[in-house]
Amino acid sequence: MGRRGPGGPAIFEGPVQRTARGAGFFRLPPRNDGGPPLELFIRSSEMHGAMNGDVVRVRKLGRRRGGGGQCGEVVEVLERSTTRFVGRYFERDDRGWVRVDRRMFDGPIAVGDPAAKGARPGDQVVLEMLSFPDGSRSGEGVLVEVLGRRDEPGVDQQTVVHEYGLRVEFPDEVLEAAREAASGFDEEIVAGRVDFTGLTVVTIDPSDARDFDDAISLDRLDDGGWRLGVHIADVSHFVQPGGALDREARLRGTSTYLPGQVIPMLPELISNGLASLQQKRVRYVLSALIDFSEEGIVRGVEFTRAAIRVTRRFGYEEVSEILADPERFHGRVAAPVRELLVDMHRLSRILRSRRFDAGALELHLPEIRIELDDQGRVEDVHQVVHDESHQVIEEFMLAANLAVAKELSDRGLVFLRRVHPSPSPSKLRQFATFVSGLGFRLDRPQSRHALQKLIDSASAGPLSHAVNYALLRSFKQAEYTGRRDGHYALAAEDYCHFTSPIRRYPDLVIHRMIAAIATGKRPRGLGDAKAVRLGRSCSMAERRSEQAERALVQLKLLHYLAGRRGETIDAVVVGVEKFGVICRGTRVPVEALVHVKELDGNDYFDFDRDELTLTGRRTGRSFRLGDPVQVKIVAVDLDERSIRFEMDRRSGLTRRSDGGSRRRKTSGSRSAKRSDAGTRKRSRGAKKRRGGRGGKKGRRGGQR
Repeated sequence: MGRRGPGGPAIFEGPVQRTARGAGFFRLPPRNDGGPPLELFIRSSEMHGAMNGDVVRVRKLGRRRGGGGQCGEVVEVLERSTTRFVGRYFERDDRGWVRVDRRMFDGPIAVGDPAAKGARPGDQVVLEMLSFPDGSRSGEGVLVEVLGRRDEPGVDQQTVVHEYGLRVEFPDEVLEAAREAASGFDEEIVAGRVDFTGLTVVTIDPSDARDFDDAISLDRLDDGGWRLGVHIADVSHFVQPGGALDREARLRGTSTYLPGQVIPMLPELISNGLASLQQKRVRYVLSALIDFSEEGIVRGVEFTRAAIRVTRRFGYEEVSEILADPERFHGRVAAPVRELLVDMHRLSRILRSRRFDAGALELHLPEIRIELDDQGRVEDVHQVVHDESHQVIEEFMLAANLAVAKELSDRGLVFLRRVHPSPSPSKLRQFATFVSGLGFRLDRPQSRHALQKLIDSASAGPLSHAVNYALLRSFKQAEYTGRRDGHYALAAEDYCHFTSPIRRYPDLVIHRMIAAIATGKRPRGLGDAKAVRLGRSCSMAERRSEQAERALVQLKLLHYLAGRRGETIDAVVVGVEKFGVICRGTRVPVEALVHVKELDGNDYFDFDRDELTLTGRRTGRSFRLGDPVQVKIVAVDLDERSIRFEMDRRSGLTRRSDGGSRRRKTSGSRSAKRSDAGTRKRSRGAKKRRGGRGGKKGRRGGQR
């Protein structure tokens, strides 16, 4: 978040976010009315060399972008977020050069004498920037590591690791601290903790998970109610505030789940070992015990430090089969465990129903997973099924997170909240206009109940993509902060992350407060300034981790598709702009802009901002957000990490305008050259799409 800088009321300083196409977003300071801070949009031409995460000085401009958002311009880079970059090495004029991946800089970077570090032309290398390029000079750097040929196994992974500055190896002092913490752990000693080792307790995770940080117990009460036990790995027992483990965990902020590799927040001795809730092993936990009425109303909450022994570890697929027919597993799964799973399913359905009755939202967007072979190459791409076994765990994680946030809020503490600001009224009105063009009626777009009803009604039909992608574009990004801003999608006033301390630093911070409460001590709040700093660093670490995951998936998919040039694939329109449509492969989720000039060389396309459509004046051929289309793979550029699609001539519905009402709201784009082409400005980048996804982490309520 920015702060006011010297030079007048329109000057601000702080970190900038740079999109893949070079534009930027800058978060302004908090508003005096207590509302969520606003953002400045910065054109790529006005970033002036600022990179993602750089601390910059910006000036707020008088103009606004198309959607009404304010614009800004970088006037100075104050601090670089990184000086290391990855790219392809080549030689020219007896000098070594590196063209940085994704065309981050307009020209190549000089790196001195040829063959430094044994580099060969075409090698993927890491460079340290000595001087950044500006308008008057090219950049200069020095080679620090040669990764190898692009098509060699593991080079794509190392490329992303270096590009995003991910900390893979743990320093010796951190590993020593982990060994020291481990030496003090004894499974036979549970003194000072409530002994829950006799309870029937299960974990439910993806089949390939290794860090198990949550387990569930559930008992029926005499009055028909329930006592839910959400038992979370007590990482705070091993990681003391300010120690080497804590400092490293805070720097990393989160575990990063790359295809084929997990980069943990904590050394594996703790993350996959002593803290992980392994089957049949005694483990320390911080337990949230929540009493519900038969109708799912919270009647009481208690927090305690305890010890458990997990009775049975399950994968999601196993639980789905058991819930479908519990008796079929007689003899394979113990009766108490089967009964527990059935009761968990029953309570989760009650909680889920109450949550949506209260106004919670859930988008229906596909999640894609890639499978790799032994060489790290894409072997298969498939859609992840989010069934009721996932929903069981999601509801219980949400219940625990909500209970913890309420406890801390009721005590008046400043803590690290997970907030999701409400979308702007103008964005929701625009969404209502868009779906009306699809044939849906949305009279109250500000009503979450009305929005969820619309999502559900569209979910089984061909317009599901259109509705969900359009609503996603209306949402703001969730973040960590000390500010009480609520969580829009969850319809919650108070929310935080508590359930994943092995892999998220914010959860560990919350654990320390709850551990104090559980032991009868007075918890210490963070203080406003610390909450802002910590929230910002954790939010940036989360985004860096997600961006790295997406970047490696994209890179592997581009390698996968490089040999399929000329093929036609199914896709969906995920963005519509005046200059073209952004298409995303349905089975292979890579995105590319199909420029308006490539849609039809003999037509002129009108852009309707409200209905998010491009419509040809002559043919009536139209492309709308969410439309299914077919595109041909024309080219794959590994330097730029991009793919070029060509729209199939059979794609695009015929939607002819019936009058001037649409024409008033449209602006034209000519697909073929015209005599006045030189006077017509065109944008060069696509809008940033917001939203989240994940593998192990993405289907947990705590991930929101």
